[in-house]
Amino acid sequence: MQTIELVIADQIFIARLEELSAPRTCEYFLSLLPYDSKVIHVRWSGEGIWIPWGDQRIDVPHENTTCHPLPGQMILYPGGVSESEVLLAYGPVTFASKAGPLAGNHFLTITNGLEKLESLGQAVLYCGSQPFRACRISDY
Repeated sequence: MQTIELVIADQIFIARLEELSAPRTCEYFLSLLPYDSKVIHVRWSGEGIWIPWGDQRIDVPHENTTCHPLPGQMILYPGGVSESEVLLAYGPVTFASKAGPLAGNHFLTITNGLEKLESLGQAVLYCGSQPFRACRISDY
């Protein structure tokens, strides 16, 4: 199992890749690491933060898809109906765009620090974009 460290604003989270259920999505995400960006609050989907990737298409199949990620679950939408993106749920989410409902590949789950996620989401909502960094911790 590969472990990922997420640093969002001043909070640190530990997460596992869902390699058995979303292998191609995990492989793609690993190819980006270390990854630095900013998160913003979702527009349509509820209580989540996201990184919009624009019109680029990501070459991964639909795998382990969900429209309702649970708090601490990260999904990747490879593009198509809407722009490509990653979204991290911190509360109830119904994944959607202005074009309607979407399904994303659940590929990462926070295993440590989940109790800090809701306050982080609220900070992004009320204070604006926050720095995001993802890096691999270990392979075991």
